[in-house]
Amino acid sequence: MGGKSLFEKVWDDHVVVPETEDTPAVFYIDLHIVHEVTTPQAFNMLRESGLPVRRPDLVLATMDHSTPTVPVSDLGAGLDAVSDPEPAEQIRAMVKNCEEFGIKLHGFGSNQRGIVHVIGPEIGATQPGKTIVCGDSHSSTHGAFGAMGFGIGTTEVLHVLTTQCLLQRKPKSMAVNVTGELKPGVSAKDIILALIGKMGVDGGTGHVIEYRGETIRRLNMEERLTICNMTIEGGARAGMIAPDETTFEFLKGRPQAPQGADWDAAIERWRKLCSDDDAVFDKEISLDVSDLEPQVTYGTNPGMVIPISKNVPRDTGDASFRKAIEYMQVEADKPMLGTRVDVVFVGSCTNSRLTDLRSVARILEGKRVADGVRMLVVPGSQAIKDRAEEEGLEKIFTAAGAEWREAGCSMCLGMNSDKLGKGELCVSTSNRNFEGRQGPGGRTVLASPETAAASAIAGVIADPREAL
Repeated sequence: MGGKSLFEKVWDDHVVVPETEDTPAVFYIDLHIVHEVTTPQAFNMLRESGLPVRRPDLVLATMDHSTPTVPVSDLGAGLDAVSDPEPAEQIRAMVKNCEEFGIKLHGFGSNQRGIVHVIGPEIGATQPGKTIVCGDSHSSTHGAFGAMGFGIGTTEVLHVLTTQCLLQRKPKSMAVNVTGELKPGVSAKDIILALIGKMGVDGGTGHVIEYRGETIRRLNMEERLTICNMTIEGGARAGMIAPDETTFEFLKGRPQAPQGADWDAAIERWRKLCSDDDAVFDKEISLDVSDLEPQVTYGTNPGMVIPISKNVPRDTGDASFRKAIEYMQVEADKPMLGTRVDVVFVGSCTNSRLTDLRSVARILEGKRVADGVRMLVVPGSQAIKDRAEEEGLEKIFTAAGAEWREAGCSMCLGMNSDKLGKGELCVSTSNRNFEGRQGPGGRTVLASPETAAASAIAGVIADPREAL
């Protein structure tokens, strides 16, 4: 029998009852992250059934999707800032549900509040070898630590709240080998966009991806989080990176990380979380990033992506392709470079961390956002906001004419007051460019923080290598 992959080691360690031909496995969950959008129905079903939350200590709760990013200090101020009654009700229900079921909520006023996939790693709740779920598709983010993170639906949220387990079929495994050294102006966001462009939005369907290779090892934790965050956009169930010294250094001393002798024992255990040399993967692909350029999307899914110097592909007569470029108002055989920009959004669980904000500040410093362009810079958590302000980054942003906001999902998705107007084009550091994702009729171009910053200054889609 051959060796095991990282994924197989974590999977096997969490199977309570093995799957059979007729039944999925009963699979144990170490950490359940919840937010205000995908939980109200699950809590209502708990209440109707008279059931408790089995392990409230293994639930991490925050509010991020519907929350405003204008300054708010408490629930009252937060609800006053929400113009849509449905998000306001979600926020109100989240507070009530957490109080009733004994779950600690990182709500308004908490210095640990933020986007679900940002605060998990930040407070040390995300750890190697854990299984982590959330009613949010980008739960794959947590795999950057050698965890297995994946999104679940509302019914599954209920299952985890009541049993701390899920029914799961074992996915297949896939290795993505990334080699080569990134050139200045090219980032982790460009790696994952290029990879999705190569394998397609369904290339990872049914698989858990392990990202491997010298390039991945050179990335810091925040860059690894960006890579794993967008795994779901390639169709995969989860994305994972084996933990190493970079991982351990990031986690050391964080509030929920092991301490003292427990830390030493954890490190010893975590070091074993890597694929064996003779591990066999169901699928394997490679990507050399030596000559990688900044990437930008031109269509309405993340797989419709090109290097910034190249032209939008020719129209082959495919109806969905034509529909996408008509919606985006771009032309086949023409570059995205130079396309007029209305809004630039820096934020989301993909690119709202401190190193992302520093990258943007380096390009914006001493410059001005172009006339007619609105730029929002939204930190992923209150802790990131505080640290950015300690470093003076927000002064660079505001001096350039950008809006510096409170932590939250913001313009990543049209579920709060930060939305695009119909027809507006946004260069966004988020993860999805679906029709209307950032607001009805809004047009989204996915890009790196560097490309977003360069485009804000130029007023058109611009190459960050020139800005640097």
